[in-house]
Amino acid sequence: MDQEKLKKYRPYPPVRLTNRTWPDRIIDRAPIWCSVDLRDGNQALIQPMNLEEKLEMFQLLVLVGFKEIEVGFPSASQIEYDFLRLLIDGNHIPDGVVPQVLTQAREQLIRKTFASVQGAKEAIVHLYNSTSTLQRDVVFKKGRREIIELGVAGARLIRDQAARTETRIRYEYSPESFTGTELDFALEICEAIMEVWEPTPANPVIINLPATVEMSTPNIYADQIEWFCRTMKNRDCALISLHAHNDRGEAVAATELALMAGADRVEGTLFGNGERTGNVDIVTLALNMFTQGVDPNLDFSRINKVINVYERCTKMKVHPRHPYAGELVYTAFSGSHQDAINKGMTAHELTESGLWEVPYLPIDPQDVGRTYESIIRINSQSGKGGVAYIMDHEFGFKLPKDMHPGFGRVIQEVSDAFGDELTPEMIFHTFEKEYLLNTNGYGLKSFNVVKRHFDRDEENSVAEIEAVVVVKGVETTIGATGNGPLDAFCSALRDGLGLQFALHSYHEHALARGSSSKAVSYIEILDHDEESWWGAGVDTDIIVASIKSLLSALNRSAAKPKKEV
Repeated sequence: MDQEKLKKYRPYPPVRLTNRTWPDRIIDRAPIWCSVDLRDGNQALIQPMNLEEKLEMFQLLVLVGFKEIEVGFPSASQIEYDFLRLLIDGNHIPDGVVPQVLTQAREQLIRKTFASVQGAKEAIVHLYNSTSTLQRDVVFKKGRREIIELGVAGARLIRDQAARTETRIRYEYSPESFTGTELDFALEICEAIMEVWEPTPANPVIINLPATVEMSTPNIYADQIEWFCRTMKNRDCALISLHAHNDRGEAVAATELALMAGADRVEGTLFGNGERTGNVDIVTLALNMFTQGVDPNLDFSRINKVINVYERCTKMKVHPRHPYAGELVYTAFSGSHQDAINKGMTAHELTESGLWEVPYLPIDPQDVGRTYESIIRINSQSGKGGVAYIMDHEFGFKLPKDMHPGFGRVIQEVSDAFGDELTPEMIFHTFEKEYLLNTNGYGLKSFNVVKRHFDRDEENSVAEIEAVVVVKGVETTIGATGNGPLDAFCSALRDGLGLQFALHSYHEHALARGSSSKAVSYIEILDHDEESWWGAGVDTDIIVASIKSLLSALNRSAAKPKKEV
């Protein structure tokens, strides 16, 4: 970087905190959650939500499980005032859900705010004023004492208005730009506000300490929160709330560390929508807790519904790589990842512990309402394990492990030529063309077991077969005996057509349950040069399926004389 440009910046000062305790703590319970999608998130939209969209978003937030929802800034916007009235007059606020409204420390705004909440059973009135050094010096040109007086005057008016309303009012105060405010001054103004509101342990005030602009590494935010919790008077009379923004891309980490440092409550948005780089993402926070066995007290088990409503109302898109929710987060293209996931999923199905332990997947997709169908997707970077996974989980073909490399190379060639991701249907079409429908050398017109004798000693069992095989368009009748129909057919091919090969491996399984279901057979042959070729065949008769599978291997050997490994 240009050294002159670097001179414009300086490191954020650390907190001189001795014996900090948060590094040794864990998050073992969910915080109080407050969604600010309808205020902080909405104000950041290119096209803010209309009343219908706001109501749909509110109902989604209730469905997810939020008990505190900041519904807007009713004193500053008519549509936000009208929306709050719609919620109250239309009886859309369920019992146990508390609307939160934001107001600056200005008399006319506070009075209009109280008019907006009339008729609600309960509401949180959220007072804020800017306290940062930069805001005081550049924007307001006021000293510390003047800023405190402004906040205290607002707090007094809110207390007086609360005494005149039948709505139960809970108090919240934010020193805006807390992270740009000297810690001692942030504490001083918060304690001055608390003296006005006189909270008790039974009726605590919410003290919200926002990283309005993220300025430091997450550990420093945690130090600030622990210092504040240690130093403030009447800690048991306050709920310490976090409101992190994501300017440095570290809002989730900062919030998690600050919870470890003693905070009680989190304000944030779905998928991190908000000003600039956004607010802290509550979806990620909640599901991070879930993966550690901690109940987040929010329900994201139908994540696609949450995404659909969010995208429809905000006209924003969830990034395809967004943690837990993105279209591609349960998808693997890398061959080594696909192979590990495939093996992990198989092991999980067999385990008795119930623990989710699958490589590369920190969460079971089904737990958020997603399916396994798109976990593995195929492109030029994919490997044999991923292709086998698709064939198994999409179409029921459990390819033998030794067959994976050969079919993987077939798909690799198709993917290279196509230059894009292959859909499962394209993969299956390639399998059909290469194995099931390949009659370039030999085709089966008919097959009959003429006579069969069973013996407990398999070597003395006898089967006589007759078949009509199409060789380059010409029908040829062949027949032979062997210790089973497949062995007899092999003898017929050798004696009648002069083919040289040896059976090397045989696998079979049903494609579905039920007496009328089809079966699939996989056969590996070694040709006259001892090169390996796999074939596959499907039929309602497993014997016929094995005959088709043998011919499939022979056709592939004839069409591609190069060696398969």
